[in-house]
Amino acid sequence: MPKEENKTKVEARTPRGLADREAGELAATGRMLDVIREVYELYGFEALETPAIEYTDALGKFLPDQDRPNEGVFSFQDDDEQWLSLRYDLTAPLARFVAQNFDRLPKPYRSYRVGHVYRNEKPGPGRFRQFMQFDADTVGSASPAADAEICMMAADAMERLGIARGDYVIKINSRKVLDGVMQSIGLAGEENAGRRLVVLRAIDKLDRLGPDGVRQLLGEGRKDDSGDFTKGAGLPLPAIDTILSFSLGGQYRDGAPAFDLFGLLGKSEVGAQGAEELLEIEDLARDAGFGPDRIRVDPSVVRGLEYYTGPVFEADLTFETKDEKGNPVRFGSVGGGGRYDGLVGRFRSENTPATGFSIGVSRLFAALKLIGSPIVSARPHVGPVVVLVLDRDRLADYQRMAAQLRGAGIAAEIYLGASGMKAQMKYADRRNSPLAIIQGSDEKARGEVTIKDLVAGAKAAANIATNEQWKALRPAQFAVPEAELVEEVQKALKEQI
Repeated sequence: MPKEENKTKVEARTPRGLADREAGELAATGRMLDVIREVYELYGFEALETPAIEYTDALGKFLPDQDRPNEGVFSFQDDDEQWLSLRYDLTAPLARFVAQNFDRLPKPYRSYRVGHVYRNEKPGPGRFRQFMQFDADTVGSASPAADAEICMMAADAMERLGIARGDYVIKINSRKVLDGVMQSIGLAGEENAGRRLVVLRAIDKLDRLGPDGVRQLLGEGRKDDSGDFTKGAGLPLPAIDTILSFSLGGQYRDGAPAFDLFGLLGKSEVGAQGAEELLEIEDLARDAGFGPDRIRVDPSVVRGLEYYTGPVFEADLTFETKDEKGNPVRFGSVGGGGRYDGLVGRFRSENTPATGFSIGVSRLFAALKLIGSPIVSARPHVGPVVVLVLDRDRLADYQRMAAQLRGAGIAAEIYLGASGMKAQMKYADRRNSPLAIIQGSDEKARGEVTIKDLVAGAKAAANIATNEQWKALRPAQFAVPEAELVEEVQKALKEQI
């Protein structure tokens, strides 16, 4: 090949932070999504689909990562000079949809959505620029019962997916309580918004970094193992102690905190209101039969998105796995959500209360594989029956056979390449075909077709030592009348199950 022509070749590569997914993984993911969908529909939620692209001003600026271009959002300008963005979650588009269709929708409006979202972030291990979420939201109810129901539904979904009780917990906290704690340490007001965000991010890293690491992030900062330094919130020691006392305070028990939360909140009205709401959510969950092993309040829970206004939730997997060095680690969060009473109000003159939950599909899929859930277990991908093309001038005959099989509900295709029989058989193997249909001129003259059972043939081949044995036995290959093709294929497929 001339050098000039070689220079024009484009390198085949996947963009960073994105991934290809093949048939087996897609099928397993589909089974997982079907289970989640069934649970959501049991709770009365109905399907909704919104576009992957929204007007940028409709999405708002709620992402926590402020250091990336477009504040974490992929954006571009349309030909009418309007700014558009790829959605970064499924909640902001829902708020736009509800506001746009407010008068005709039933309130409360209960919907679920599944789809890819996009983050303009630096990719890394477990951190993708495109990933799938599965959300359920109730819009139009301010009742803590709506929050409790979301948590119960998340717990039911975990168990229906095969995660044993005791291996997960739905943890609840409240942004109002967090705001109350911030007030108690002197971080109220808009002038402290940036420092509050640093504090929330620090609390959110408690599981990963432990109390000492969080203490550093609340103070002057922390240097990680790579030598990178993260600037801290610069809080004085008494404020750091207050934050850690709150974050490590444990769960609420028997209608009261396991530590003096109300004393910690001082005179903060919003904090006290948040604490009372958490206790009510917990009581509702207990009345419905969901014990603390499934749903409990945990002060360490912090959700990153800035639009949350009340209770926040997290689905946490508690079983241990191993990191790349073989050390035991907890799997951690596979989903979360919370109350966002101001998001729909961005489009309307009055606020509309709302609460919801989002499952991280890829992360949950990885967890289910780790525990060996049969829902996502590796199953052989079964391809179509392949009709071999041995006589090029008889394409119509082969197409007719494939059409007859499809008419009976059997996936089938004819070989459309230019290779001979041996290569066609290799193609059928690579397609994971259960059967190959063979009809050369001799079979056509006899009014027959040959059916080759590729599954049984592969098993038999393992026990055949020589070509002479192979030719003598011709394993899993038999001739049938052409008129009985469909019936015989159906019979052969049934025997493979």
